[in-house]
Amino acid sequence: MKRHFLKEVLHWKGVCATLLLSILFLLATFTSNADAQDQYDPPGRVARLGYMQGAISFEPAGESDWVEAVPNRPMTTGDRLWADRDSRAEVELGSAAIHLSANTGFSFLNLDDRTVQIELSSGTLEVRVRRLSRDDVFEIDTPNQALTAFQPGWYRIEASQDGNYTVVTVREGEGVSTGNGQEYTIHAGQRITLSGTTQLAAEVQQINNPDEFDNWSYSRERRYDDSRSARYCSRDLVGVEDLDDYGDWRSSPEYGDVWFPRVSAGWAPYREGHWAWIDPWGWTWVDDDPWGYAPFHYGRWASLDGRWGWIPGPRQESPVYAPALVAFVGGGALAAGSVAWFPLGPREVYVPSYRVSPTYVNRVNITNTTVNTTTVTNVYNTTIVNRNTTIANANYVNRNVQGGVTAVPQRAFASAQPVARNAMVVNLREAQAAPVSARVAVPPAREAVFGARANTANRVAAPPPALANRTVIAKATPPPPPPPFAARQQVLQSHPGQPVDRAEMQKLRPAAAPPVKQAPPAKPATPSQAVNQPPNRGPAPNAPASPEPGNAANPGNRPEAAPPTPNRPPQPPARNDRPPAAQPENRATPAAPNNRPEVAPPEPNRPPQPPARNDRPPTAEPENRATQPPPSNRPEARPAEPNRPPQPPARNDRPPTAQPENRATQPPPSNRPEARPAEPNRPPQPPARNDRPPTAQPENRATQPPPSNRPEARPAEPNRPPQPPARNDRPPTAEPENRPTQPPPSNRPEARPAEPNRPPQPPARNDRPPTAQPENRATQPPPSNRPEARPAEPNRPPQPPARNDRPAAAPPDNRGNPPAPNNRPAANRPTPNQPEARPERPEQPQQTPEERRRQEEQRKQSQPPQ
Repeated sequence: MKRHFLKEVLHWKGVCATLLLSILFLLATFTSNADAQDQYDPPGRVARLGYMQGAISFEPAGESDWVEAVPNRPMTTGDRLWADRDSRAEVELGSAAIHLSANTGFSFLNLDDRTVQIELSSGTLEVRVRRLSRDDVFEIDTPNQALTAFQPGWYRIEASQDGNYTVVTVREGEGVSTGNGQEYTIHAGQRITLSGTTQLAAEVQQINNPDEFDNWSYSRERRYDDSRSARYCSRDLVGVEDLDDYGDWRSSPEYGDVWFPRVSAGWAPYREGHWAWIDPWGWTWVDDDPWGYAPFHYGRWASLDGRWGWIPGPRQESPVYAPALVAFVGGGALAAGSVAWFPLGPREVYVPSYRVSPTYVNRVNITNTTVNTTTVTNVYNTTIVNRNTTIANANYVNRNVQGGVTAVPQRAFASAQPVARNAMVVNLREAQAAPVSARVAVPPAREAVFGARANTANRVAAPPPALANRTVIAKATPPPPPPPFAARQQVLQSHPGQPVDRAEMQKLRPAAAPPVKQAPPAKPATPSQAVNQPPNRGPAPNAPASPEPGNAANPGNRPEAAPPTPNRPPQPPARNDRPPAAQPENRATPAAPNNRPEVAPPEPNRPPQPPARNDRPPTAEPENRATQPPPSNRPEARPAEPNRPPQPPARNDRPPTAQPENRATQPPPSNRPEARPAEPNRPPQPPARNDRPPTAQPENRATQPPPSNRPEARPAEPNRPPQPPARNDRPPTAEPENRPTQPPPSNRPEARPAEPNRPPQPPARNDRPPTAQPENRATQPPPSNRPEARPAEPNRPPQPPARNDRPAAAPPDNRGNPPAPNNRPAANRPTPNQPEARPERPEQPQQTPEERRRQEEQRKQSQPPQ
């Protein structure tokens, strides 16, 4: 019993094993056949040549002649474009958009459902990657590198004309550049120059602001981002944004959302355009209307209330491209030697004329219309599997619409001639009775390969041969180029209307490989930083440029004080009737409306200065002079200077003594003088006569101060010896160096540096005209009838006191803003023919108190009573 039982078990085990192996073999065979069948399926996406500006040339895959490009031409692997001088073009992919600048050579090395491989032989591309799946490849190959985009974003690629360098700008996204065994990661906000062909070198630079080509690309993309039609269609539908401007959306109770184009009466779909032959699909419709891409390669058409409307596929589906969603009225039943067709309606099955799998037929239908998959399968089995080109038992609604069927002579159809120009009159009853076919048995002519502009072959702009045949670096391996049409023409004649399948195409391919050089395995490398360029920084588009370094105004327009100049020799007192001296070099920029200078720091070890009279203007500052104080007419108190002995009362009737150089601007028109601290240990000076005009200043005279009339107080100067009493009618003496800028910037000569160790000068008489200025002299003050300067008279004896009824001295030259019209002199009037500067007068002996008293009495007697 046990032996019999064991035999039975072993027998059934063998049977089960045999059955299992048979099932596995059948599954493997079915899968292999399915895979072999799927490999014949064409890609589900193609590119669209959309907007064009200027001279754009086109070369079909496998051909060597350039023709004038036409809009709405579907583009696929091997197709090439050339944008000539002052030209631009846009190529759309649904998930991406590619913008070509002038003098740019472009082609698709590979384009299928997962790969976009672009060749840029020369010129500039602006690429917007809208969506990128994990398994997708988006690669741009140039003569010295291959850029792979890893994320959606904005990528600009510039290939030099000689092919020696490539510039990659990533505003958004991230990519990797590969070439000659090196690999550089490029992040958002970086601009990298990749130079060299035998060894790749990368340099990171500051990203540039968008230029005019960038802004044009952005404006084209805004049409896509802001498209209203995207609410009714899939975002992957190529050309969806063009529907906004050429039609309207309405809701239909039977079909849902329907788009109605704004067209003329009598218009019908698939009538304004031509037929072209594009492998691997065969006969392909190319429409003439600017919106004529999406409605003729996706969706369905229906006639509603006498108007043609387009119905897109389900919005949630990613649409599959079809060359033309039509059915042909076969057999030449309408007229001998003619070809006729009509658009497919909603829920009607599209049957491709090229070899495809059941999966493809199902996808191309359910993504473009609402249709039952069982219906699709039945149609596939009766037409493709059984090789029956005639479709039976199908009710095509648009065949019954008046004007829905279009017919042309076969010759016009085969040679890509305009359909509307060659359209024939179609009898509706004959069209309804004619059989319907999935394909038209008409072989293509050479003109159908080049399209509607085939007659322009070799008569359009084309890239130079060296550039057109340039080798590029590729990371992904592209497919071999297709054979030319002349090599395929004989095969196409043998089965008219059906493209050459892939197996037969492999036999016809040329031995030459595509012009690419496979990039070797690469190691990560770090790019170098450009000289004087901040890393990874780039202003946003249209951002204002940052200010240039240097020449920047100080905050609040108030200049900073210069460091003090120690050990400066004593200077003679300044006279109020003399114009200000010039400022030395290295002057700061003119102050803005703040008009109140900074207080200068004290100057140690400065020798004593003589007292200044209050009726004298402030002396000039040597460097960095500040602007004039605000327009108040009340003097501002100055801080006390420590360690200074009491001063005797100052006399108000003395004119100011002259400063040799660096004199200040003219005092404000206020009649209230400002007291200044006395300067100790200064020897007394003889009184100056008020009837003398101001003495001349040396070269580089400063400009007049602004209309402010209140000078700023300066800090005390410690450790200075006592000074004689200051007179209340004298303005404050000038500060030496370290003064802010002088206002205003116009018409002001350069200042000259101070002259150290200059001995004090005796007071000048007010009745003397100003001496001549040396070279680089500023303009003379405005008042007319001013006497010319005369040379100095050395050792001149003292003069009697001046009378107070004489007019005031003229203001100095190069004055700033003129004072108000209340008896104030004008400014900046030149005085021509100034004499040369007079020599310095020798130092005069100091007066005794008795002489000063006698001279003062004479002066008082000469003054008229008040």
